[in-house]
Amino acid sequence: MQLSAAVMDSFDFKNSIDQDIVDLAQLKGQLRINEPMKKHVSWRVGGAVKYFYIPQDRDDLSRFLSLLPGNIPLYMIGLGSNLLVRDGGFNGVIVGLHARLNDLFISHMDGAEGSIFAGAGVPCAKLARFTCKSNLVGSEFLAGIPGTVGGALAMNAGCYGGETWNIVERVQVIKRSGNIIERKVDDYRIEYRSVARKLGIENGVDEEWFVGAWFRLIRGDGSVSKQKIKQLLTARIATQPLDYPNAGSVFRNPAGDYAARLIEFSNLKGLQIGGAMVSNKHANFIINTGNATAADIEAIITEVHHRVREQTGVNLTREVRIIGDTKALIQ
Repeated sequence: MQLSAAVMDSFDFKNSIDQDIVDLAQLKGQLRINEPMKKHVSWRVGGAVKYFYIPQDRDDLSRFLSLLPGNIPLYMIGLGSNLLVRDGGFNGVIVGLHARLNDLFISHMDGAEGSIFAGAGVPCAKLARFTCKSNLVGSEFLAGIPGTVGGALAMNAGCYGGETWNIVERVQVIKRSGNIIERKVDDYRIEYRSVARKLGIENGVDEEWFVGAWFRLIRGDGSVSKQKIKQLLTARIATQPLDYPNAGSVFRNPAGDYAARLIEFSNLKGLQIGGAMVSNKHANFIINTGNATAADIEAIITEVHHRVREQTGVNLTREVRIIGDTKALIQ
């Protein structure tokens, strides 16, 4: 889809981007100006981003990045299920990848194993179902992750005993310049809910984002995998407050313990600030009861962190990412 003339005329990079550098005629995606981020994050809160770009496909994303000056703040999201955008919004560019980088296919099959490629915009649950139908086993846990492949790769998402990078064969990344390359698993330092390049930005390496990955899985009985997924989803419905906007687990589990147990031990279930509340169903979930602001949610995250440390001595690490400004900078 070409950008409409109206959108192109309203695209003003004044004080941010030189229009002579950005040739909009070369782009095929959808550009939105001052886009409310509450439409794109699972908490349903947050201010506006100055520019929200939805690429048509991977090539269009590559072209967009090649035209975008390197000094413009840039963030990429999938389903926005692990993200809080502050009420003042984000004074830069956010790229939405969900349902865009959605390639999903069997890359290779041999006697005992198979490899599946999934784009960064593919929902984790969709990947789990696809591998099941392909009689490849070991990715069932992905059905319980409320995000996309790109986000799962970025944070080594996991649940119910499984972790994303345990099944990654290799990845495809896009650099700030728009160049797309492949990387090996050995190029990264993989830890619990943490992924970092061994040669990172601190060593002068520019920014890059995951745009896809090959997953290596064992051939097996898809019907058994289907049953595992059904059991996992039943457990998820029973234990998580899915009837309220939330971002999944807010804090990482500390070694040998569970964040939810520590929060509950500190008598914080039901704690409420404004429209944000610690769930009575799962203590490591903070829910939007209907009228929460991003400030409410950030305040309750801070309060939970403080009181757990005060009660237990454990310094919880936040899993949710927070971006943006507390006061609006976008006019």
